[in-house]
Amino acid sequence: MSKPFQQFNLSEEIIRALGDLDYTEPTEIQERVLPIAMQKQDIIAKSQTGSGKTAAFAIPICENVEWLENKPQALVLTPTRELAVQVKEEFTNIGRYKRIKATALYGKQPFRYQQDELKQKTHIAVGTPGRVLDHIEKGTLKLEKIKYLVLDESDEMLNMGFLDQVEAILSYLPKERITMLFSATVPNEIKTLALRHMKQPVDIEVEQQQQTAPQIEHVAMEVPEEEKFAVLKKALIVENPDSCIIFCRTKDRVDEVHDRLYDLEYSVDKLHGGMDQSTRLMVMDDYKRGEFRYLVATDVAARGIDVENISLVVNYDLPLEKEAYVHRTGRTGRAGLSGKAITFVTPHEHNFLAGIEEFIQFEIAKTALPTAEAVAANQDAFEQKMDSKPVKKKSKSAKVDAQITKLYFNGGKKKKLRAVDFVGTIAKIPGMTGDDIGIITILDTSTFIEILNGKGNLVLKAMKTTPIKGKHLKVHIANSKSF
Repeated sequence: MSKPFQQFNLSEEIIRALGDLDYTEPTEIQERVLPIAMQKQDIIAKSQTGSGKTAAFAIPICENVEWLENKPQALVLTPTRELAVQVKEEFTNIGRYKRIKATALYGKQPFRYQQDELKQKTHIAVGTPGRVLDHIEKGTLKLEKIKYLVLDESDEMLNMGFLDQVEAILSYLPKERITMLFSATVPNEIKTLALRHMKQPVDIEVEQQQQTAPQIEHVAMEVPEEEKFAVLKKALIVENPDSCIIFCRTKDRVDEVHDRLYDLEYSVDKLHGGMDQSTRLMVMDDYKRGEFRYLVATDVAARGIDVENISLVVNYDLPLEKEAYVHRTGRTGRAGLSGKAITFVTPHEHNFLAGIEEFIQFEIAKTALPTAEAVAANQDAFEQKMDSKPVKKKSKSAKVDAQITKLYFNGGKKKKLRAVDFVGTIAKIPGMTGDDIGIITILDTSTFIEILNGKGNLVLKAMKTTPIKGKHLKVHIANSKSF
């Protein structure tokens, strides 16, 4: 039995945020990483996806960053935009009561928008290698205060051809820093890169077998190419999942499978690299909230999907990379829950399946196609679920967010206003303290402030008549789009 997080001598603010996120006791990877990270040693951590890796590095970084420092103190590199956004959210949630500000940097979002964000106090920058390198080379991401570098899902950075960019970023960073590498698999090229840039890293490995075997049931079915869709329909009736991801090899295939399921009135949406970024993020948010049951996706979606209770993953096509099998199937059976992974194998792909089995070091059970009897027996339950609305899922940060009000003020840098001006004024309101003030974002002509602990209305009412630095500002609850 794990001890709670108090064993790591964390500050009250971090412990409180972990409690609100229902992180009651550390996972194995967190239990092993935290003591070493708190001692500021380099780490190479190999652990199955879904094991709590993000919090393993976010907790010690949030604990050790200095709030007063305006320039970024930590840089986290991720292979995909979705993962960058997810990691940023984890930092924001864990560092909420320390007012830690994280910024996500990725392509297909206006550079200028990110440049403006980086002009604010930014403690942690999270981004994809290409966009991060852009910011470094244009001078918009300042590196001189970086104390932590994290390479997250580094094997995927190798697969996606980011290694040269990662090397370039490393060459710009301060030599005196803590470097942590997290991945489900650590290929030799990554190990070589890491050792070249790390100081006597501590190797931490949480056994994959130990994690995946009890929670995820892996099965393979031999399916001729032309029968895949018919078998998929039968398998979904028999399994009848609340939440499921269907992985395809190409964007065109995702579009095709999605459209056919949509025409059959399945609760379905899709995700692939050909979609624009805002749509991808919207689909991910909807899926996390449980707005639909079935997500058809390419491997781009195997990273950055941290969704509770995905009970079924279907590999409609075998992945091109053996590592991708680990990441796809790791979408189910997360956080100790059970799940199932069904893989379709065409008659010509058995050698490739054997290669995956060798890589994951266990044999995937071969199973027969769903029978007509099994389909008939489950048809009614399936149709009932099809006719019912999916159960909405509570967001991980719901408990924290419920206590937070974001306020908008119509004055910022052009009125020579600083964070201390707002803090000084708001903290003097009867019933308020500095601890009730969260992240402050000051733009040229506006300011956004998070008020914590359910005290938003108290501040809203008081600030309608209270000047800041002699200036009367308009104040109202912020529209989420404007924040």
